[in-house]
Amino acid sequence: MIGDPDWLWRRLSHPVVLIGGLIGWLDRTLNRADWSPRRRQLAGVGAVLILVTAAALVGLLLQTMLWQAPGGDLVLGLLAATLIAQRSLYQHVARVRSAFATGGLQAARAAVAMIVGRDPNRLDEAGVSRAAIESCAENFSDGVVAPLFWLALGGLPGLIAYKAINTADSMIGHRNARYESFGWAAARLDDVVNLIPARLAGVLIALVAPLAGGSIATASATMRRDASKHRSPNAGWPESAMAGALGIALAGPRTYAAGVVDDPFLNAEARMDASPDDIGRALDLLLAACVLQAAVYAVLALVL
Repeated sequence: MIGDPDWLWRRLSHPVVLIGGLIGWLDRTLNRADWSPRRRQLAGVGAVLILVTAAALVGLLLQTMLWQAPGGDLVLGLLAATLIAQRSLYQHVARVRSAFATGGLQAARAAVAMIVGRDPNRLDEAGVSRAAIESCAENFSDGVVAPLFWLALGGLPGLIAYKAINTADSMIGHRNARYESFGWAAARLDDVVNLIPARLAGVLIALVAPLAGGSIATASATMRRDASKHRSPNAGWPESAMAGALGIALAGPRTYAAGVVDDPFLNAEARMDASPDDIGRALDLLLAACVLQAAVYAVLALVL
């Protein structure tokens, strides 16, 4: 799958790193500990407005310049590709599976800790496998489907604005003392911009379920029934579709540094003991869903 050229980003800052730098500056400047919660919330709204406006303007400037330049369409496509994480996601999840084979449970715990926030030392083989599969499903939505959706709707400005919102949510959209108020706007806006893409991601996963031994009907029924059980308004859609497609239970109680999250299982009546082989099946679905999505956009480009 096409992905970021590692040789390039060893020499230049990745666009997401630049976005993160702006978010960090806004956090240090506007998230004042001596301000009231209400004032910090308003400051967070202002920070998000600044961030999204700046991101969209940069995208519009680049798009306008590239459209007028020879070969600009190609450069525009390559730039957009750096903000779509399908290859990176595939590689990170695949490392968890390969870690089981080469280093056992301890190595797999270290690999999964790179992509999830839960305490890896509390995870057994099934827990590590579930964590990797859940990350695969959720990040297919956030990192692949949503960026392409906003690129299709808003061009490069829409894509960069989306990545700014999503990065802000990951950096400041936390429910803790520092970000409960300041990160409120980033978290809520991220929920809004992922509302449609998350559901599209679930549909794509369900449609390719037969390639992992599942069925479209079962994956779709599981998604419709269990998506709302997830604490996130969006993550439950791709995760429950993945659970139904693979015939396993996902989510459930999880342990983080801040404590235990006692969530219900998705597809709770299915097999609980997820395995490294299930990670491989999830990766097959990820690859197939990416190909299906590309085919859908190619057809739309031809007929619209």
